[in-house]
Amino acid sequence: MVKAVVGANWGDEGKGKITDMLAERSDIIIRFQGGANAGHTIVNDYGKFALHTLPSGVFYGHTTCVIGNGVALNIPVLMEEIRSVTDRGVPMPKLLVSDRAQIVMPYHILLDTYEEERLAGRSFGSTKSGIAPFYSDKYAKIGFQVSELFEEEAALREKISSVCAVKNVLLEHLYHKPLLDPQELLDTLREYREMIAPYVCDVSAYLDRAIREGRDILLEGQLGTLKDPDHGIYPMVTSSSTLAAYGAIGAGIPPYAITQVITVCKAYSSAVGAGAFVSEIFGGEADELRRRGGDGGEYGATTGRPRRMGWFDCVASRYGCRLQGTTDVAFTVLDVLGYLDEIPVCVGYEIDGEVTREFPVTAKLHRAKPVYETLPGWKTQIRGIRDYKELPENCRNYVEFIERQIGYPITMVSNGPGRGDIIYRESPLKK
Repeated sequence: MVKAVVGANWGDEGKGKITDMLAERSDIIIRFQGGANAGHTIVNDYGKFALHTLPSGVFYGHTTCVIGNGVALNIPVLMEEIRSVTDRGVPMPKLLVSDRAQIVMPYHILLDTYEEERLAGRSFGSTKSGIAPFYSDKYAKIGFQVSELFEEEAALREKISSVCAVKNVLLEHLYHKPLLDPQELLDTLREYREMIAPYVCDVSAYLDRAIREGRDILLEGQLGTLKDPDHGIYPMVTSSSTLAAYGAIGAGIPPYAITQVITVCKAYSSAVGAGAFVSEIFGGEADELRRRGGDGGEYGATTGRPRRMGWFDCVASRYGCRLQGTTDVAFTVLDVLGYLDEIPVCVGYEIDGEVTREFPVTAKLHRAKPVYETLPGWKTQIRGIRDYKELPENCRNYVEFIERQIGYPITMVSNGPGRGDIIYRESPLKK
């Protein structure tokens, strides 16, 4: 059985915790897209971790963790991440890397940084991890696949020379920066080959056998629907598809193999980076929610940037769940809201004097104003509760109101950062 864990919104929904939890009953966990530009925060018996490339199943000895062909693979970052978890007592993970994965090159990071500098106030809020230049090169067919590291060096040298000729024009005439040295890049790729060699395999063939054997497979997505380059808040999006459907492509499995899509929603909203955010709040109200949120505050797991805060957005979440093909919703950080007397929920957008419940294209999104309904809070701590019926009535009313608004079954409620802080719930929408 293949399950996918993906985000409904801007990312930062708590996918890492849900993946870590579900990995206990999985054999294989696969990262299928994105790079090291975003992180998944995990809290377990080993401590608190922020993973950037490694799948969130690395903490279990029985799992095999896979870096799929759709991932932007920064090899030194991956090696450092392996060291960072094993140095803290985590057993060495069983790791496979697709021979079709492509490599984030040092110049991708440079070009990402230089472009953000050039754009200045018009920048995209990049993490400067090289992701956009990486995917640009991938689709321009001048990227480097892992498999190329193990071919004849003469071919590698020739390709490096060709790529440098293109990049150096940009570096010299657009960015006015030092030029690339082909020999240095060749030496770097030799180092990468030594680092990654123990993990490389034909991942698609491996997964084909696993599916035929009936093994339990978990796909782990990065970011969320609203950061998808086709269906998100373009152009303030990431550079790879964040949808569960892409899991088939980014892992190398048939689309019909994915039978369950668990879409993660926060009980409020947060986002890192630029872009439209209709239910965003500001000032002291946002500061208080940010301080109380997440596990130790709402700050980017990769950048440390303060996250933008907002109330739950039913319009965006309904849209996000629809695009993901949601079968189950995991509703996270519900415990954070226990300090509030009242909780606003965005149930519609007013655009040019008309109210809509459909998520619009970006140009209209910038004109949207939130339409709120306010629900009473429960004013108590809910951590430690494991039975849904034991939650305060107003807390259950909040969950059930959100479920009716988005139209997808909330079957998991997370009420704390730990692996065991989860409540399983029977949803009337599953009957």
